[in-house]
Amino acid sequence: MTVNWKLESDVNDWVKKQLENLGLVKLVDFNEESGMSDYLKEALKGAAKTKTKTNFGKPDFHVEKYDIPVIFENKFGLNKLVSQTKDGVKFDEKSIDTYAVNGVLHYSRSMIDSDKYSEVIAIAVAGDNAENVAIKVFYVFGSAENAHKELPAVTTLDFLENKRTFAEFYNEAKLSEEDKHQILIDSQATLQTYAKKLNRLMHNHNITAPQRVLYVSGMLLAMQEVVNSKGEYIDDGLTPDDLKGIQTASKRDGKKIVDQIKTFLDERNIEPEKLKLMMASFGEISKDIQRDEVTENDKEVAKFIDGQSSVTKQIFTFIFEYIFKSIDGLGGHIDIMGEMYSEFLKYALGDGKEIGIVLTPPYVTKMMAQILDIDMDNKVMDLATGSAGFLISAMELMVDSANEKYGQRTSKAEKTIRNIKRNNLLGIELNAEMYTLATTNMILRGDGSSRIEKGSAFNRPESLFTDFKADRVLLNPPFSYDENGLPFIAYGLNKMERGGLGAVIIQDSAGSGKATKTAQSILKKHTLLASIKMPVDLFVPMAGVQTSIYIFEAHKPHDYERPVKFIDFRNDGYKRAKRGISEVDNPVQRYQDVIKIYKAGLHADVDENLWNLDAVYIDSFIKDKGDDWNFEQHQVIDTKPTLDDFKMTVADFLDWEVDQFLKNKGDDESKKA
Repeated sequence: MTVNWKLESDVNDWVKKQLENLGLVKLVDFNEESGMSDYLKEALKGAAKTKTKTNFGKPDFHVEKYDIPVIFENKFGLNKLVSQTKDGVKFDEKSIDTYAVNGVLHYSRSMIDSDKYSEVIAIAVAGDNAENVAIKVFYVFGSAENAHKELPAVTTLDFLENKRTFAEFYNEAKLSEEDKHQILIDSQATLQTYAKKLNRLMHNHNITAPQRVLYVSGMLLAMQEVVNSKGEYIDDGLTPDDLKGIQTASKRDGKKIVDQIKTFLDERNIEPEKLKLMMASFGEISKDIQRDEVTENDKEVAKFIDGQSSVTKQIFTFIFEYIFKSIDGLGGHIDIMGEMYSEFLKYALGDGKEIGIVLTPPYVTKMMAQILDIDMDNKVMDLATGSAGFLISAMELMVDSANEKYGQRTSKAEKTIRNIKRNNLLGIELNAEMYTLATTNMILRGDGSSRIEKGSAFNRPESLFTDFKADRVLLNPPFSYDENGLPFIAYGLNKMERGGLGAVIIQDSAGSGKATKTAQSILKKHTLLASIKMPVDLFVPMAGVQTSIYIFEAHKPHDYERPVKFIDFRNDGYKRAKRGISEVDNPVQRYQDVIKIYKAGLHADVDENLWNLDAVYIDSFIKDKGDDWNFEQHQVIDTKPTLDDFKMTVADFLDWEVDQFLKNKGDDESKKA
């Protein structure tokens, strides 16, 4: 006989019984509410559902016996499982308090936001009786509202039985490459929408394109919590409420933001010259006093601000509400934050052609870093850094490598990651605004010293390269540079360790005759390993140029008796336009597969429905002239007609004959009339 539940405690009792049936012991393997470790209590501090949120949050149950915490939120009534809209789970106070999914995700996000955990397993349970119970399980990987992955195949609690069952569950639950790629693309689309609105907001207030990116970068820094070089808390970052519209010289909104940036950077132990240069760039935020005068609120931010406010506050509020909360909220999930941030910077440039900047899409920087097999032991260099997209992708792979080897959050992994961020990444950028953006980007990524050099790569002291000892170089040289920018890769390869690998994405005219002087010099010292033809719309809307990726091995003269790998990747599965990017042909799979094709050629284990390897992959030889580096120059066009060609030709002829007959017949009928 089914007994209907009357209270939430009935649901709690049911969950407790399920756990005990699995062999878990209360007070040993799991516990209720406040019976948690001090560490977990600290992580949940401020996560209470009350308005004040001064107390720590109390999930109904928690399991701390595994490497990843597991928390439960239980509710009486199937109708109390979840509250959501088409945009996702709701996180208003009422929803968090009333619904199981909303509450448990709120707790999980708070735990990650505390920086004590990077991932949480969240379980929501709701039911009317033992026969009518709903369970939803989530893998939570960040503190942003959408930083969770539902696991619909998991409908019981059996995975909690022991370490083996949990390990098997976790292996399926964690983000796959497909998940990461999709999250990146979804985030990219969201940020593009925000960036367009912000671009318009700043355009309406006569803020120029170079100033716009500095506003975004500087204001994001001003919002960060201030910590010293040891990671110790110093002060909170600014919020919109801190900007009061006061008109005195020392208290006006722009001055407060710049002062906060200075406070933040002072605690980072940045070199005086670098700090001076950055502050000179960020000074743009406070330069125009009129932007600090109180005026009517723009419609994009009116709902967030009571009463009139300064233009500075309006821009700050937009960035805080739409961008800071999204990007900074994912700080605990190291795999995608940098890509999101880099992608936002790309779109924030808006009319960035004004300053000659064309940034490489993050899914391409990631692919190039993966092709070079970058791991925690590599030293990675970029001589035309831009916003540091390549360094971010490299850092992500290096961090992943350390976590995989030593275990996430272990002291050995954390020590290795700190060393990677301080010592294993080198960027050089000439453009002052982009230098500031790159440095800011890397600081926000927690890279320690932010090792970005200001100036031309070609006049840096030799000791910079000999001391660094790069074994990987990633590049997207300026399109306007001599010989399409090929001298950058030549210089980079020359400054690398023997056997190091380099990848450059470049206008492919550089490899087909427009840069033969440099191309020939490269081949005398280094080996061209591969050439990957990229889509013509890859840099839309910033530029419409045909590009290729060239892969090199340093300090090994090219052997003309060894073939080069040529890959046609013009169909990467995406279509790009001014309005954004759209999926048309399995892009996630294609970006994973192209790495397999690079490594295994015609033997690559890829879906034959997506790839005709004979058509997209060629092993071919190049000559020493330096003008035959592109795929189409080695593509063999079969001109011998096949039986199908004959049949098609006959069919076309018959169609033509019939068409002519009908036309003539029509003419005859008209003459009769």
